Amino acid sequence: MTDNSRIATVQLGDKGPETGVQGLGCMGMSFAYGPSDAKESRATLERALELGVTLYDTADAYGAGENELFLSPFFRAHRDEVVVATKFALSIPPGEPTRRVIRNDAPYIRQAVEASLKRLDVETIDLYYMHRRDVNVPIEDTVAVMAELVREGKVKHLGLSEVTAAELRAAHAVHPIAAVQSEWSLFSRDIEAQVVPAARELGVALVPYSPLGRGFLAGSFGSADKDLTEGDFRRQQPRFTGENAAANAALLAPIRKLADAHGVSLGQIALAWVQQQAKVHGLPVVPIPGTRRPSRVEENTAATRIELTAEELGLLEPIAGQVAGDRYADMTFTSAGRE
Repeated sequence: MTDNSRIATVQLGDKGPETGVQGLGCMGMSFAYGPSDAKESRATLERALELGVTLYDTADAYGAGENELFLSPFFRAHRDEVVVATKFALSIPPGEPTRRVIRNDAPYIRQAVEASLKRLDVETIDLYYMHRRDVNVPIEDTVAVMAELVREGKVKHLGLSEVTAAELRAAHAVHPIAAVQSEWSLFSRDIEAQVVPAARELGVALVPYSPLGRGFLAGSFGSADKDLTEGDFRRQQPRFTGENAAANAALLAPIRKLADAHGVSLGQIALAWVQQQAKVHGLPVVPIPGTRRPSRVEENTAATRIELTAEELGLLEPIAGQVAGDRYADMTFTSAGRE
């Protein structure tokens, strides 16, 4: 490994932690994307750290806590080198393991943070996100409880996921928000209208999840119906099934053209575009592509060193406006569903 194989670093917001300019989404190592190999996933975590990836993203809802448990040995071994990010809000009702109920109330938050701390086996969570917004609870009340966790030393920095610009401003007025996590990719650009300008104004970083369109932008599959296993949750997402999948596959043509020109993969061009939004919009952007293979981490981090020209960015500009299907079957719990 050469020194220049390590990625650059950036601060998450005005008062957030310093991390690599690309993080790692860990959900798929134990949840949602079908069978995984634990040994290979652990090798992926180690290789990511070697390459300068320091932000590791999980949530209590990923496998009902199984993902946090899976990551805990890695976090223990490298506690001073990593930024541990997890989330609360998706409660699992007793006796209904496949159902999720959004909760932002104080008793639940306190219960959730204690459970995550225990599973992760850490004394403090570096970045604690509200995973989804319960519109029946004022966001000021939710963030006030999260701020108490900071004062108590259980949490260092606060984050929000899938919030509107107005919700971000209201939350930030209660306690500084380090990062907003939302879907952002060549296929999903709705946050650019309101959320991104608000984050820039407030000094908040953006942490894009699914920057590779859940693998579709990397050409990993062409149709969820045909190419993915029964347990893969992408089979339930409108963009990746039926006629929508066929229409969206055609949108990969300009990405493929640039990949060929640069001698890189489709995924690297898609990731380079997301990374470059930091310069385009003037705020920290730390995408968290998920993978379970060391070779893919090497490929993903190399994308941080690809610079797209203004002409190349222009070639990619029309893609999002032509995407067929919503990113979720139910968009009410996303920021776009409330803006």
